[in-house]
Amino acid sequence: MQAETLQQMQDWVVVAVAHVLRPFFAFNHHDSLLFWPFLLSTLVLSLLVFALTRGPGKPGLLGAYRREYFNRDIWGHPSAKADYRFYVVNAIVFPLIFGPLIVSGAWVARQIDAGLTGLFGAGGFAADGVLMTTLYTLVFFVVYDFGRYVGHYLQHRFDVLWHFHKVHHSAEVLTPFTNYRAHPVDLICMHTFPALFTGLVDGLFAYASGASAGFYLFYGLHVLVFAYNLVANLRHSPVWLSYGPWLSHYLISPAQHHIHHSTTPKHFGHNIGFALAIWDRLFGTLYVPREREYFALGLGDDSEPAFHGVWRMYWQPVRELFRRGPTTTAGEERSRAG
Repeated sequence: MQAETLQQMQDWVVVAVAHVLRPFFAFNHHDSLLFWPFLLSTLVLSLLVFALTRGPGKPGLLGAYRREYFNRDIWGHPSAKADYRFYVVNAIVFPLIFGPLIVSGAWVARQIDAGLTGLFGAGGFAADGVLMTTLYTLVFFVVYDFGRYVGHYLQHRFDVLWHFHKVHHSAEVLTPFTNYRAHPVDLICMHTFPALFTGLVDGLFAYASGASAGFYLFYGLHVLVFAYNLVANLRHSPVWLSYGPWLSHYLISPAQHHIHHSTTPKHFGHNIGFALAIWDRLFGTLYVPREREYFALGLGDDSEPAFHGVWRMYWQPVRELFRRGPTTTAGEERSRAG
């Protein structure tokens, strides 16, 4: 065997091993919600919320905190165990098989930049600076959040997409691993729409600045995305954190996302947004709780156990879609569109 071929095989093995091990080292990857600063902030915020809602003067804070949020009923639930297994398997399978199907925001940006250059000549008329970087940072985040809202809204509105999104809503308990309980079709949808919208913004700013504009980063991540991720794990957690009746009209709190997972009919199809509540306000899907609400989580039709397995999460949506046909809408099935 030639030395060059042997080296290529060794390189391939290293890449393959790194890919398989990546899910187990997510705490060291800034693009994962399991990145250590996000896990640390989750622990700190959850402890603070528990201490404030528990009231002063009661002994055994840490013990009570552990029993409330880290008990077997949550983390040992069949739904949670399915989340752990699916997290590992899909983290390996999705990038290899389904990743190439996702529209690239960078590709969209290049097409926009090239198209504008072809129509109007070379750009670069807006010099990069503090104002340009700040504007780019803000616009990118707003558009990114809107793209996620659009993708999520369509998943609740259209039957074909809802069948795959049901995998996520079949969770009966919430932990940070529930964030990864998403069918590949679901993930393609939720990656594609933000990529289309942010690609448009990237292309416009690249043309205006001559490809010199950049947004502010922290830990190698968009600074506002980083700030959002500091509380994002609480969206899928047993911790009820509300921003109050006023701020919840502008920002989606973790409590509002809990409501999104509720089996209570009045909650169906509400709080579809991620960071910003303005999209839910515009499209009539906002629900703001005035006090702590209690409800079961899941699909509400006792079908949740049918999804509690890795193979079931992949196959059950396809099976149901072909069994029921495309005539049953998500709204008819569960009125999730509100």
